[in-house]
Amino acid sequence: MSKPTKNFTDVLFSHWWQTLQPFSVDQIAANQAFIQIVTAYSTPSRHYHTLKHIHHILVTIDTLQAYATDLPSVQLAAWFHDVVYDTQAKDNEERSADCAGEMLKSLEIPLSKINTVTSLILQTKHHQPDDIDSQILLDADLAILAANPVEYQEYANAIRQEYAWVSETDYIKGRQQVLERFLQRQHIYSTPLMFKLAEQSARSNIRAEIQMLNKK
Repeated sequence: MSKPTKNFTDVLFSHWWQTLQPFSVDQIAANQAFIQIVTAYSTPSRHYHTLKHIHHILVTIDTLQAYATDLPSVQLAAWFHDVVYDTQAKDNEERSADCAGEMLKSLEIPLSKINTVTSLILQTKHHQPDDIDSQILLDADLAILAANPVEYQEYANAIRQEYAWVSETDYIKGRQQVLERFLQRQHIYSTPLMFKLAEQSARSNIRAEIQMLNKK
């Protein structure tokens, strides 16, 4: 993972500060938390689950914000949902939620909001949303599935890099299972706007990736 450029970091910091606007957060503490977040998402083992992914999610959430009942919590959950990411672990979401709880507590975010944020992060484990705010977060998290074919291929390649420790045979089998589960759903996207704009593109991309995997 290459180090984020200064301009991109500035854009992200602007998003971070905007996310914190509803709360009375100390600026020094906010800066320190942002540095921790940037460090976490910039580790060498990350190829897709990076700051670019977070930025893409935040932009998508902006598009879907009219649906939100608690937009600040959805945005905070986006920042922290992959803050712990280890492809060889099974508890990334739980550890990310714990990390979010600790950092948000240090920022003196109200406990009720922290509980909402951690609950939203845990929803990303199985991608089965149970309310409109989790629908927004999960739709944004899966927005990459509907990218143009070139961007989608870059995403698929980056995921493979994150699982470089898995043999080709095992990766193809596991990846196909994940992709097939998406196709078996009645809807990949839950919010009306994402379903309208992205559902068919996502399904087309997923089918194309499965075909490519079958040829290997």
